[in-house]
Amino acid sequence: MLARAAHDRILFVSLPRSLAATSIGPAPVVRDDVPLEAIAPAAWDAIVAGQPLLSHAFLDALHATGCASARTGWRPSYLTAWSGNRLTGAVPLYEKWHSYGEYVFDWAWAEAYRRHGRRYYPKLVAAIPFTPATGPRLLAADAATRAALLERAIAMADRGSRCSSLHLLFLDTTDAASCAEAGLVMRAGVQFRWDNPGGVDFAGYLATFNHDKRKKVKQERRRLAEAGVTFVRRTGSDVTAADWDFFFRCYEATYHAHRSPPYLTREYFARIGATMPGNILLVTGCRDGRPICAALDIFDAATLWGRYWGAIDYVPGLHFEACYYQALEFCLERRIARFEGGAQGLHKLARGLMPVTTHSAHLIADPDFASAIAAFCARERVDVAHTVDELEHAGPFRRS
Repeated sequence: MLARAAHDRILFVSLPRSLAATSIGPAPVVRDDVPLEAIAPAAWDAIVAGQPLLSHAFLDALHATGCASARTGWRPSYLTAWSGNRLTGAVPLYEKWHSYGEYVFDWAWAEAYRRHGRRYYPKLVAAIPFTPATGPRLLAADAATRAALLERAIAMADRGSRCSSLHLLFLDTTDAASCAEAGLVMRAGVQFRWDNPGGVDFAGYLATFNHDKRKKVKQERRRLAEAGVTFVRRTGSDVTAADWDFFFRCYEATYHAHRSPPYLTREYFARIGATMPGNILLVTGCRDGRPICAALDIFDAATLWGRYWGAIDYVPGLHFEACYYQALEFCLERRIARFEGGAQGLHKLARGLMPVTTHSAHLIADPDFASAIAAFCARERVDVAHTVDELEHAGPFRRS
């Protein structure tokens, strides 16, 4: 029934009765011809409520440096909602010619299209490029504007359009509910997140672990110290050009080790370092005074997001310290409520990052494939629920 609903609503999605009945004033004007760079940063940031990963500075850096551009297969096709000359809503929408940098994997769907002589790309993706972080994608304060934006996005993936499908990735619960109500196919995934217990330092946090897991973490940290490795955390203007140069060297090394070109450029990191320094945490590890690794996180008062890391030397435990223990200490010191560790990584569980379910929504214009993909996602949601349940019981914390 879910697949049938998605198919039936492709041509037109009406506002839910509750929204239509309660909306006051004229409907917002939704446009697809206003690029991000034409919008005042303050106006854009007002609709994202200060979220750094959706900020004008963060997204504009991706576009201006060419990292997320038509040249790289990420053509910005933003939707914006207006009340007169006032921006009231938006969707960070991209026309995509591949599935790289999304972290909600649909390669098998594209391959199935190819085998049947059909075209999967281009597709429409509402996402933060290269950033698997949960948050709103229908950026508006009121439900009526969010519904109008979703309706327009769905219309852009109509069977008569050049795009095969619409995908809204890493949705918060509000947008996930809106997409499900509109008949889109819902997909689930798993990530790992840490919640600050509050009122403790790192030693107090470790005291909540069971004996074996606590002992392992202490051993990892002690062995690094015995190897002469120390760490420094820098934020804001304390991060120098030399620090960025070294971080980028490490970042490139990680991608090259996986035989993949890096998504981001040195210019991109310079830009976010200049435009949003108050949201930057750079962790550098040194041995005998020589830097050997670096990790970049983005944070605000409530959340820290783990982003990128790399190393030029191998030392056992280096990754866990740079990417997790240093981040957790930072959150405990600053009373940041949440640490999101990013995509994948079962090893995060042993460090206290617990499983959470992620949500994405998909509209497939081809009715034959819509039915098959809906059935696949229904089975996958059951598997994800079982996985989360099993992982919750495998966490490192003591049982009362």
